[in-house]
Amino acid sequence: MPDAPIAIRPGRPADEDALLALFDEAVAWMIARGQTGQWGDQLFSARPEGRRRVHEMAVHEGLWIAELGGVPVGALIVGARHPHVPPIDRPERYVELLISSRAHAGKDIGGRLVRHADALAAAAGVPVLRVDCWAGAPSLVAWYERQGFVRAGTFDYHGWIGQIFEKPVPAAPD
Repeated sequence: MPDAPIAIRPGRPADEDALLALFDEAVAWMIARGQTGQWGDQLFSARPEGRRRVHEMAVHEGLWIAELGGVPVGALIVGARHPHVPPIDRPERYVELLISSRAHAGKDIGGRLVRHADALAAAAGVPVLRVDCWAGAPSLVAWYERQGFVRAGTFDYHGWIGQIFEKPVPAAPD
């Protein structure tokens, strides 16, 4: 029997626990691989600041949830660039969050969410979609490049080096 299709729906505040679980799963996966430079060496649920950040994401109007068989397996926030990211000279949409369940790796959840971000940017009529990630994860940098993004600079946020990517947004179909 084939896998259930991935559905993407608007997020809502009630998704807070699902978001927290996605972050805890991702952090545990990174800790097991010695990659604590992305989000640290403690689960988000174990840190008041982590729980606060997840709450802010859950109430963000740009939140989208990917579901597989009705179960949240990924999240996307499309909005504005982070203040620590240098601006560009044209309108843009910024992927503020992209996370997917490691338990469902290989099912193109992240790719589906990126394509959803592409469609949102096209519908907004902006010419550029940007995103950043931890520059210390070569496989993550390569993944974004496979999604059509090109490297567009770096930034240093209190010692955390971020890789900025951008890609052109095709015009929305009429």
